[in-house]
Amino acid sequence: MADKDKNEKNEGLVQRLLDMRTVLIAGEINQKVAQQVMAQLLVLDGQSNDPIRMVVSSPGGHVESGFAIYDFMRFVKSPITAVGAGWVASIAVPIMFGAKKERRVSLPNTRFLIHQPWMGGGGGPASDIGIIAEEMIKLRDRLNQMIADETGQDLEKVAKDSDRDYWMTAEQAVEYGLISRVVAQAGELD
Repeated sequence: MADKDKNEKNEGLVQRLLDMRTVLIAGEINQKVAQQVMAQLLVLDGQSNDPIRMVVSSPGGHVESGFAIYDFMRFVKSPITAVGAGWVASIAVPIMFGAKKERRVSLPNTRFLIHQPWMGGGGGPASDIGIIAEEMIKLRDRLNQMIADETGQDLEKVAKDSDRDYWMTAEQAVEYGLISRVVAQAGELD
């Protein structure tokens, strides 16, 4: 009975957020989160092309799921404002890039993290490990290029910065070009 009540409360919250044209991405990025976000974006975009607000608070997660969210943010016609809250780390940073730069903002105490992708769960014969390593290098280069393109930073600087965990405050994220500005209240948004 408790699980049913919890699910009903979650569904009610999601519906209230959708009524406010708001999508919440909180927690680890995975295929289930990507599917929910894409469905919500399709529903909202199908209702009207009024702006959509997306709140992002995530440690990152599955890269391809993050790219699916990014692509869908660019796919829908409705303008999207991405609001960073708490922390925006790893693949959550490229998710923020789904919004146009002038529509990427952050709350004051948000922290941002860029780094190279991690190899998780790779194993098997040496030839398979070699393939995984090659794919990780391609992915790292793709992410670095995306960050450079979206921020205006030099690719070499991005590669150096993301070689290890590179943390930024909200103000530093503005200086780096990840976001356009820091906001403290909802009234500061479009």
